[in-house]
Amino acid sequence: MFRGKKYKKAAELIKADKLYSLNEASALVKKTSVTKFDSTIDLSVKLNVDTKLADQMIRGTLVLPHGNGKTKKVLAITNKVDDAKAAGADFAGGKEMIEKITKENWFGFDVIVATPDMMGEIGKIGRILGPKGLMPNPKSGTVSPDIKKAVKEIKAGKVEYRVDKDGNINLSIGRVSFDEKKIAENLQAICDAIVRSKPLSVKGHYITNAVIHTTMGPSIHITFDGREL
Repeated sequence: MFRGKKYKKAAELIKADKLYSLNEASALVKKTSVTKFDSTIDLSVKLNVDTKLADQMIRGTLVLPHGNGKTKKVLAITNKVDDAKAAGADFAGGKEMIEKITKENWFGFDVIVATPDMMGEIGKIGRILGPKGLMPNPKSGTVSPDIKKAVKEIKAGKVEYRVDKDGNINLSIGRVSFDEKKIAENLQAICDAIVRSKPLSVKGHYITNAVIHTTMGPSIHITFDGREL
């Protein structure tokens, strides 16, 4: 694979055989950015799980201490429109919002949050929302009777982590413009959440590999601050 001069120079800063602590990696990742724009910092974790088993389908949500630098446009489908707007929803409404999606093919938002009473109506367009990953779900905190809280958490930097069929979790945890402390605190928060999500049925090593990297930048192998990988 062809690698540019900037990539090669950044890669020279990383010791290939070293597992960096979260604090070390948070400082180093800023130095290994190879883009002119404010690169995203991503965490990639390989887990020793069997995703065919229901209890090993790792999934959860958390509000990163400092957000991940991405602002999501929130559509709230609810009868509590005033509450949703007060909490910061970009768009809010009831059945008319569902009609706008179906009739106008409108997708000017990143996430939908809804109150439980609206799920019957939203379910009717599940075939449209599902493939786009937009279907509200209680497990991701996007279906809640407390619409204010749901909207505020997403606006504050709530993220969902979810293992794919191959046992990998990939998540954006910040941007290069963040200072080292904010990167480290975000990284610590998600790492702790992943560790807490370990199923009792998993035998042997749970985390087999973990790296952070910037957009188009080299990978930095990390250890969860001394935890066995």
